Amino acid sequence: MRNLSFASLALATMLALGTQPLHAADKDTKDTSKAQADTGDKDKGDKSATDEQPVPAERTVVTKHSVRIGGRTVNYTATAGTMLVRDDKGKPTVSFFYVAYTAEGGKSGKRPLTFFYNGGPGSSSMWLHMGSYGPVRVANDGDKPVPPAPYRTVPNEFSLLDKSDLVFIDAPGTGYSQLVGKAEGKDFYGVDQDADAFTRLITRYVSQNNRWNSPKFLFGESYGTTRSAVLVKSLQEKGMEFNGVVLMSSILDFAVAAQGIDHGYVVNLPTEAAIAWYHNRVPNKPADIGSFLADVRRFASGDYTLALAKGDALEPAEADRVAAQLSRYLGLSPQYIKDANLRIGPSRFRKELMRNDRRTVGRLDGRFEGIDPDAAGETPDGDTASDAITGAYVASFNQYAASELKFTEDRPYLPNNYGVIGKGWDWKRKDSGGWTQATYVGNDLGAAMRRNPHLKVFSANGYYDLATPFYATEFDLTHLGLEPAQRKNISYGFYPSGHMIYIDQPSLQQSKADLARFYDDAAP
Repeated sequence: MRNLSFASLALATMLALGTQPLHAADKDTKDTSKAQADTGDKDKGDKSATDEQPVPAERTVVTKHSVRIGGRTVNYTATAGTMLVRDDKGKPTVSFFYVAYTAEGGKSGKRPLTFFYNGGPGSSSMWLHMGSYGPVRVANDGDKPVPPAPYRTVPNEFSLLDKSDLVFIDAPGTGYSQLVGKAEGKDFYGVDQDADAFTRLITRYVSQNNRWNSPKFLFGESYGTTRSAVLVKSLQEKGMEFNGVVLMSSILDFAVAAQGIDHGYVVNLPTEAAIAWYHNRVPNKPADIGSFLADVRRFASGDYTLALAKGDALEPAEADRVAAQLSRYLGLSPQYIKDANLRIGPSRFRKELMRNDRRTVGRLDGRFEGIDPDAAGETPDGDTASDAITGAYVASFNQYAASELKFTEDRPYLPNNYGVIGKGWDWKRKDSGGWTQATYVGNDLGAAMRRNPHLKVFSANGYYDLATPFYATEFDLTHLGLEPAQRKNISYGFYPSGHMIYIDQPSLQQSKADLARFYDDAAP
């Protein structure tokens, strides 16, 4: 799935996805590539020149397809291709791989256009591409592992293609996107560096495809939401305004994972309670999860926050009361909770909730159950939610790209590249306060919304996502420094799913309906 690896800052996971054949109508495949190989000076006596990476020619492969969405047939063109971006000196630095889906009929110049990407950092767009709102998706079974090969892909009746043209982009160093020329990872593998590369790509794509006057949207998942917050402001500063930003499984503030900060325990609590509720660990389990979580939120922001703020000065009687209430929400023993100083982090919770059954629960999606060889350990061995679907997505994307999109390369598609990208990610931000280590991008999003009073934001959240907890997102989006009129531009969706909301079909269906309303409102 998607691994949200937050380098030295422990955070969330996201992987990259894949899908398989879509129903292609007319497979009219055209190679429209132009050979413009800019390789620069190749002075054999210059080591930097001989070490230069090749600059491949841009190419596109075009195919024709159709899909049924909402009871009607949408005919569309799929364009799988590469696009070069250049630095300020005009030298090529990145060859981006993208897949664009454009509906036929109507005026494309006025049709909404949405750019999709996953996170990591170090993930390709495979997950969103093959699992969410593209015209084809991997067939999932909610909270169950995907059945073994041959994997099944199906036409996506919940695609957003009826509302917008779609462009799925692989970040530099992932998928088929690669650094070229004299480019180095340090120039792209960082919060601001990454946003700059995407700014250049999106600007070039919009110009080449004559889409400047189209209503435009950004759609990021996990670290992709971090990217969106920086990117929408960056593009705005270049004169490109957006109608909307979709934040799926959002992370805007990375300080929440830092040691010694109790806020992380507060915002994790409602998600942990939701997972306990799902696995029937909550005593006298309420029938409705919505009202149950409303109660947990109140406790988290009230008595629980106050108790943690007292630290070592908390009186034993108050600690007993708080532990008893936490036990009622989490299904863990009051003594265990007190032994943990009232602070149950995600890893401990995932191991402890079903320890007596020798089971763990997933991080990306707490509905999934796993088995560790050591039931007495402190933390899970891995993420069973990720294990349950990754193979199906990787295989399906590779099959789909070659068979339906007719796009192949003589090198492997990298669904993720965390070891290279995430390991050396530059988390520092240069802002008015100087260099900061704990990345925070809420200021970027808030500034963009203040500058553009028409910019709308939709926040999609899974109840069972421990990588990017929904209550943390609610907190972040209510602390952007907005006026009442601007706050009305933020809307939310909450779904009985995990980090990848769309692997649960009822959640996919409901989120599509919510997004359709959002698009109609943002681009009337």
